[in-house]
Amino acid sequence: MQVNISGHHVEVTESMRAYVLEKLARLERHFDHVTQVQVILTVEKAEQKAEAQLHVAGADVYAEAVNEDMYAAIDALADKLDRQVIRQKQKMQNHRAPSHRERALEDEGGVV
Repeated sequence: MQVNISGHHVEVTESMRAYVLEKLARLERHFDHVTQVQVILTVEKAEQKAEAQLHVAGADVYAEAVNEDMYAAIDALADKLDRQVIRQKQKMQNHRAPSHRERALEDEGGVV
């Protein structure tokens, strides 16, 4: 998984970079077809925003989170991405699996 982390009106420190990588590592635990991740950390007045775009096999996933604390925004972002990646994985599995009707016909020895 290739991860690009950039900052807009904020310097991305090593601790921020390590924290983002640690949180994104759990995405691979659920779905190993994540190929590229673009993370942008932004500071606007009192808002800290974290946004990310993932390229997974068959789709692009986008999420953003806003909080007063950058680390809390990164946590929320990771949670949102995790849910979306799991949903994308389930979609892929559902499209590959035979339908209920097809399985019933196979069990009876019929032709689909």
